[in-house]
Amino acid sequence: MELNLFTWTLALLPVLVVLILMLGFKWGGSRAGAAGWVTAVLVAWIFFAAGPRLIAYTQAKAVLLSLDVLYIIWTALLLYHTADEAGAVRMIGVSLPRLTADRTMQGLLIGWLFASFLQGMGGFGVPVAVAAPLLVGLGFNPVQAVVMACIGHGWAVNYGSLATSFQTLMAVTGLPGELLAPDSAWLLGLSAYACGAIVALVAGGWRGLLRSLPAVIVLGSVMALSQYGLAVNGLWNLGATGSAMLGLLVGMGLCRLPLYRGNPQSTPAADFAHLNGGDGKPRSLKISLSAYAILVVLTFAINLIQPLNAFLDQIQLNLNFPELRTGLGWVTPAGPGRSISLFGHTGSILLYASLISYFIYRRAGYYRPGAAARIGEKTVKGAVNSSLGILAMVGMAVIMSHAGMTNLLALGMSRSFGAAAYPLIAPFIGGLGAFITGSNNNSNVLFAVLQMRTAELLALPVPLILGAQTAGGSLGSIMAPAKVIVGCSTVGLSDREGEVMAAVIRYGLIPIALVALAAWLAV
Repeated sequence: MELNLFTWTLALLPVLVVLILMLGFKWGGSRAGAAGWVTAVLVAWIFFAAGPRLIAYTQAKAVLLSLDVLYIIWTALLLYHTADEAGAVRMIGVSLPRLTADRTMQGLLIGWLFASFLQGMGGFGVPVAVAAPLLVGLGFNPVQAVVMACIGHGWAVNYGSLATSFQTLMAVTGLPGELLAPDSAWLLGLSAYACGAIVALVAGGWRGLLRSLPAVIVLGSVMALSQYGLAVNGLWNLGATGSAMLGLLVGMGLCRLPLYRGNPQSTPAADFAHLNGGDGKPRSLKISLSAYAILVVLTFAINLIQPLNAFLDQIQLNLNFPELRTGLGWVTPAGPGRSISLFGHTGSILLYASLISYFIYRRAGYYRPGAAARIGEKTVKGAVNSSLGILAMVGMAVIMSHAGMTNLLALGMSRSFGAAAYPLIAPFIGGLGAFITGSNNNSNVLFAVLQMRTAELLALPVPLILGAQTAGGSLGSIMAPAKVIVGCSTVGLSDREGEVMAAVIRYGLIPIALVALAAWLAV
C-alpha cells in the first residue's frame, strides 16, 4: 500500500483508539484493548486486505504469545500473595528501618531497594501498594511516600516480575535474549542511579541527597553491574531480583557506617503484634524470606544445571504456522510460533516456589484458617483484568504486524525522523506506551516491532533501539495512572491523585531523558 497521510493514519488508528479511550475516557486496559483489537481487525480486513484466514491464524499466534506472558503473571502474583498472606512481606518491610535513624537512608531502603526487590519478585503495582504504606508508617507524608515508591522501582521493571516485560520483547520481535539483553541492561542500569537520587531528594531534600550521594553511587553501581551480569549471562529472569537483593544486603551494610547509622529505630512491639502466626508465634525474618530464597535457588539451579534444564524442557507447547499473505501482497513467512516449556518455564519455577513456600509457612503456623482460599482469590482478582488487557493488546499488535500496518507506521516514522534524532525519540515512545497502557508489557507489545522496523529502515542498531524502547517503557510505567491510583488508595490520598501524578511525572521524565541521551550518544 502506498504511504501517505491517509494510509499512515489508518495504520495508526488502533493505537489511537487505545490512547483516546484510556487518556480521554479513563477506560481500563482490558476495555480499551478490546476496542483497539476490534479496530485493528476491521482496518486490516477492510483497508489492508487481510482475509479471514490470516486473521484467524494471527489470533492463534497471539494466544500462544499471550500464554507465555500470562503464565508468569499469574504465578508471580501467586507467589507474592503466598508470602503476603503469611505476613512475610510486612515482616521484611518493618525490619529494614530498624537499621538506621537516617531519614534519607530509610527512604532509600524502602522506596528504592525494597520496592525494587518487590518489583523483581511480583511487580504489577505491588511495589507501590506495599512500599508506600510502609513509608507513611515511618513518618513520611503520603505524597512523598507514593512518589518515592513509584520512582524507586522504575529501573527494575523490565527485568522484574521474573523478566515478564523482557520475555514479551523477545516474543513479539522474535529476537533472542542474548542479543537484546546487553543494551537494555546497561541503559536500565544507568537509570538506577537517577531513580535512587530522586528518592533521596524526595526523602531528605537537597541536603539529604548530598549526604546520601556516596551511598546512591555505591548501591547504584552494585545493582547496575549485577543486573547487567545476570542479564547477559542468560539469567535475565533474575536480573532485577538478584540485583535488588544484593543492593539490599549492601544497603544494610552501609547503614552500619557512622555517616548513616544514627540511632536505629527500635520497632515497637505493636508493629509486630499482627505478625503472629496461627499458633501465636512471632514471625521470623529468616522464614519470611524463605519464599524468595527458594525462588532464587530454584531459578539458578534450573538455569545453570544443564541436565536438569534439559529434563524439564522435554515437553514443549508449540505450533507451526503457514505462510500468511494479504490481498495487497504483504507476506509473513511460514514458521513456528512461540515455544513454551511446560515444566521449565519461568512461570513453572514460580509455581514450584509458591507451593514449597506455602507448606513452609503453613508448617511454621503463619497462616490463619482459609489462607489457601484467600491466596487464590487475591491472585485471581489481581490477574484477571491485566490478563484480558494483554490478550487484547497482543491480538491487536500481531494482526497489525501481519497486515503490514506496523511496517507502514515504521516507514512513516523513519521518513519523519532522521537516523541522528531517532535514538532520542525511541525511549519516549516506549514511555508513552507504558504510561497509557499501565504496563511495560503492553508498551513492548504495541511498539517493539514498530521500533525494530524503524531502526532497520534507518540503519540503526536494532538491539540498542529496542533496549531504549523497553527501558523507556520500564520507566514510563511508573507514571501510569493505574499505579499512582493504587499507591494513593493505600495511603488515604484517593482525592489527591492529580497532585501525586504531577509530581511523579515531573520526576519520572528525568531518568527517561537520561536513557534517551545515553542511546543518542551510543549511536
